[in-house]
Amino acid sequence: MNSRTLDTSPMAGPTAALDTASACWLKTLDRLERTTVADPAIRALQRGIRSLPLGGMRDLLRGRPLGHPVHPVLVQVPIGCWLSASVLDFVPGTHHAATTLTAVGLVGVAPAAVAGWADWADLPPEQARVGLVHAASNVFAVACYTASLAARLRGRSARGRLWALSGMSAVAVSGALGGHVAYRQAVGAHAAV
Repeated sequence: MNSRTLDTSPMAGPTAALDTASACWLKTLDRLERTTVADPAIRALQRGIRSLPLGGMRDLLRGRPLGHPVHPVLVQVPIGCWLSASVLDFVPGTHHAATTLTAVGLVGVAPAAVAGWADWADLPPEQARVGLVHAASNVFAVACYTASLAARLRGRSARGRLWALSGMSAVAVSGALGGHVAYRQAVGAHAAV
């Protein structure tokens, strides 16, 4: 029998690390929701977006005909393309396909972003604060994928893959932030009922 005993407590090993990371993430989100530093800019930006003469297009961008926001549907194009490009980056002979997917993902960003801003303009302050960081993370991701595409088109595949990995990291953070905003929205809607 081994003299060491296995620690089977709930805080042991990978579970403890995951619990610690989760607590840190939630604490960061809580601080972000409470930080009021950007509130004047957020309010001005929200007013500006709401004042755009979009007419019936606003309802389309908000997904009212579908009965739910359209932004989460539209983000599937860039995320799907970029994730697929990342997979193909590890498959020999698929450089052109990965380059094409990177470009298509960049094209798909515009409609997703416009729909996202339309939704964001009506968010309460706590969610708008997180949403603004979500948007900033997306801007960083788009910059990385733009650099990735430029490198790929210049024949610098390794550099393109590195930029894509940086972009995918930003997309992951952005997705977690966006998921938090959506979850808070759903919880708030259920609490109001």
